Amino acid sequence: AHRDELTAEIEAALRARDVADWVERINAAGVPCGPVLDIAQVFADPQVRARAMYVALPHPEVGTFQTTGLPVKLSRTPGAIERRPPLFGEHTDEVLRECGIDGAEIAALRAARAV
Repeated sequence: AHRDELTAEIEAALRARDVADWVERINAAGVPCGPVLDIAQVFADPQVRARAMYVALPHPEVGTFQTTGLPVKLSRTPGAIERRPPLFGEHTDEVLRECGIDGAEIAALRAARAV
């Protein structure tokens, strides 16, 4: 019945301190918490940078772009992001060949504007 009034009180109290102060106080009280970050803040975070959680890749249409890296780092099999996202239809022939369709059939599909 008093939701709006209670919400206003809570919001006013929360605005009285900055995010870092609230995170410190709540963690000190034994309640795990962290800030909610926007994408720019995430990419600027020192831990994200240290863990290479994002990588820069070349792209033929937009130049260099940032994308997320691998979240898990394994010492013996580290993995890597090495390819950019494909352009629309870029791997169509490759996928069709993997499905057992030969070059002549792919050409016929292209001529018929099916792919």
